[in-house]
Amino acid sequence: MQRFLYAALVICFVLAPATAVGAGTVNLNPQDRAVLPSNPLAAIEAARERVAAGDLDGAIRELATYVSGHPGEIGPERLLGDLYYRHGELARAEEQYKHILSYAPVDKETHNRLGSVYATENKVDAAIAEFDRSLPGTDSIPDEVRLHIRKGDFAQYKYELEKGAIDYPTDPEMQLELGELYYSIHQPELALKYSRRALDEDPTSFKAMNDLGRAYLDLQDYSNAIDTFGRCLGRDPTDYACADNLGAAFLESKRYAEAANILTIAHRLQPERGEALVNIGFLSDVNGDWKRAVTYYVQSMTVYPYAPEAYINLGLDYTQHGFYEMAQSALLKGLVVAPEDGRLHFVLGDVYARQGNQAMAATQFKLAADSYDPTVVTLAKERVAALQRTGLRVTP
Repeated sequence: MQRFLYAALVICFVLAPATAVGAGTVNLNPQDRAVLPSNPLAAIEAARERVAAGDLDGAIRELATYVSGHPGEIGPERLLGDLYYRHGELARAEEQYKHILSYAPVDKETHNRLGSVYATENKVDAAIAEFDRSLPGTDSIPDEVRLHIRKGDFAQYKYELEKGAIDYPTDPEMQLELGELYYSIHQPELALKYSRRALDEDPTSFKAMNDLGRAYLDLQDYSNAIDTFGRCLGRDPTDYACADNLGAAFLESKRYAEAANILTIAHRLQPERGEALVNIGFLSDVNGDWKRAVTYYVQSMTVYPYAPEAYINLGLDYTQHGFYEMAQSALLKGLVVAPEDGRLHFVLGDVYARQGNQAMAATQFKLAADSYDPTVVTLAKERVAALQRTGLRVTP
């Protein structure tokens, strides 16, 4: 999840859903291959090193070779599915995840990944079913929120989560899921309330700690956000979400040197994820090097092309420097992967307005005004009203 500030190029990643990407055919009958020593952690690390070096194809080939000889090792096989997903090979990612579920049918992380594949393919009901199977314990709620909004039954979904939290007040997962729903629809006060409840019931929960810190961050309570993420990272220095979220908190509080250090660590932990790269790109923008920032945003889109934030930042950079057609292209690509994202619609509307196409700008601002983000809604309505004052007829 990311924050989006319109006063400047400020989009700071907090926690994005874990997903996947890849390429290549996996031979699940390894009898015709030489037997490789079993070392799943080394296989994962080697693949991540290749990704960090910009060799996603090589990472896939190498990991596919290992997985074909060790088909029952969930960690490497799931990462291979993740890399297929990131490479845009959705059918192969789906095949990989389904194979894992054939021998580990209740593996929640794999159900979460399979849900992401279906969501990307706009198989809404199938995606919701997989995300449901991944709960409790994964970060599927933001994805479910987006899908239920797309499906048109979000009010019923929200009611069910609220009822569950009321009926089971000491169940930390029920409290946590409701808090994540409120966070996803930009109600940080309620998100904070239910994250606290979840953490009170289960003080060992890293998810609850991260969610609490994200709520503080949305409320601009940087001191408590930094303290919460710091305690989280202190318990597990290898937790990517804690590290990236701490970097986001440092960014928003303008502690840029500390942000650079922790974001570098976060990227090294999981180079196949894009959140830290977006934040590092933002740091380059802060330092006045927008061209370098663009390279980080593009790199983020390469390792994870399904999150809107890199497209938004890229569009903002291009817009700020007058490259309107390039900004338009980036934002339209972002809307392919996140059609409900009000931020993308708003920035695209601004690009159209700068190009003199006020009618298309109005259309995008109206779409942005349907967002659950109150900041986006306010700004979009202001732009629509301004266009109407010029005499432009804006259809309802």
